[in-house]
Amino acid sequence: MVDPVPLASGRDADVFAIDDRRVLRRYRNGGDVAAEAAVMAYVRSLGFPVPTVYEARGTDLVMERLDGRTMLSALIAGELDALAAADCLADLHRRLHALPPRLGQRDGDRILHLDLHPDNVMLTTRGPVLIDWRNATEGPAELDVALSAVILAQVAVDCEHPLASPAATLLDAFLDCVGGSLLTVLDRALAVRRNDPALTAGERDRLDAAAVLITAHW
Repeated sequence: MVDPVPLASGRDADVFAIDDRRVLRRYRNGGDVAAEAAVMAYVRSLGFPVPTVYEARGTDLVMERLDGRTMLSALIAGELDALAAADCLADLHRRLHALPPRLGQRDGDRILHLDLHPDNVMLTTRGPVLIDWRNATEGPAELDVALSAVILAQVAVDCEHPLASPAATLLDAFLDCVGGSLLTVLDRALAVRRNDPALTAGERDRLDAAAVLITAHW
């Protein structure tokens, strides 16, 4: 691999362009990408929209380079409205949770992404594609949905965040799409989110307000 070009940076990983069809995603703080690559390959084999993984080794994933932009970018640019975005997020949850679990260690387990939000959905010429599978696991589908709601609500309750108002609108539309079953696992979702090492202290402090905003919807 020769001189990859920096393309983007997230909370715990950097993305580099290798050429016009491949990118390198490299985690900065160690870890093994084998499990992430395995679940991506599995859901892709069942027709779920994820990037193709070409190579996985150590902290590095070499994947398909996607066209288009993130759902978040499209929302900010006014190219996508909150209702359409909410429907897309809910549909990705439905499609993912309809797949048979890869491990299925407990009855009712489904494949969970656990980080499904607008900045992890690429709007490509082949449709929405879900990226960043590092948190993927298996468990109750409602937990995955609740995590998405919590992530949106954290932005909505941050009065200093420039996207607080659009996030609140998107959250309301998303909750309308998915229904109230997520409330049964909301406490668990909050615990999962609270234990995310990538969160800032301020984001953790807003979790209680996020929970209030979600429950107030009903």
